[in-house]
Amino acid sequence: MGVGREKMVMTSGYACEGKEGRKGICRLSSSSSSSFFLSCLIFPKQAEQSRGRAEPGRKGVAMAAVLKVYADRLSQPSRAIIIFCKVNRIDFQELTVDLAKGQHRAHEFTKINPMAQVPTIVDGRFKLFESHAILRYLATVFPGVPHHWYPADLFTRAKLESVLDWHHSNLRRGAATYVLHTALGPALGLTPSPEAAKEAEKLLSRSLGTIETVWLKGDAKFLNGNPQPSIADLSLVCEIMQLEVVGDERRDRILGPHEKVRAWMENVKKATSPHFDEVHQLIFKLKARLNPASKL
Repeated sequence: MGVGREKMVMTSGYACEGKEGRKGICRLSSSSSSSFFLSCLIFPKQAEQSRGRAEPGRKGVAMAAVLKVYADRLSQPSRAIIIFCKVNRIDFQELTVDLAKGQHRAHEFTKINPMAQVPTIVDGRFKLFESHAILRYLATVFPGVPHHWYPADLFTRAKLESVLDWHHSNLRRGAATYVLHTALGPALGLTPSPEAAKEAEKLLSRSLGTIETVWLKGDAKFLNGNPQPSIADLSLVCEIMQLEVVGDERRDRILGPHEKVRAWMENVKKATSPHFDEVHQLIFKLKARLNPASKL
């Protein structure tokens, strides 16, 4: 895994048994979307045993390298990473990369992340980008993180992974495009496209409906009916919070019909309080600047 906190045995194949007693061969594949932590996925018992063991120097030694988080709090995935670290008491250094000033394109940063995007982390000599991969890494590697964030059970984790895979091409594409072509684009001096905004709103509304009908069935407090939040809950709610910058009227028009989504968002906020609101303060300030009549 690159940082040496957990000793995972990586082989071409192992017999494994699911919770329903089915046995088979689990093979490691670099093409899998979650292959980075596949050893933990396949061997939950081994992961359970090793999860509490930090590498020498990680816990209680002043010389241990502090996790560096490169982020911009105006970025929804950046906020998810920062909130996760704060909630789980992960010691980290937040390094702001100002997207509006183009700092993500600076040579110093692209040496760390060639994709020129935030969030990005540096943990010792290990560098990682893409928010979902970072959340998996943090939940798996750092001791003391409760298992509900990234469950060891193979079936529960696989369902969580399906939400994360769905997120970027559906909810994120709809929300980010809508925000860009309504409020954020004009603020950055870009010419918005009303047609793009209209299509994005349709995709966003469909995505919110999908969340309600597929992952928030019944009286579920969190996605997949889990009693506590996962990294998927945090990632998706931070995405939806980006709608704050479009103003109360637009936000309420989109979220209004989705009572389950609104209740679920409140559950995630409460579960991550007080860090959720604190990390979103920059978004609220931007909202006030772009929409003076909106209520905070």
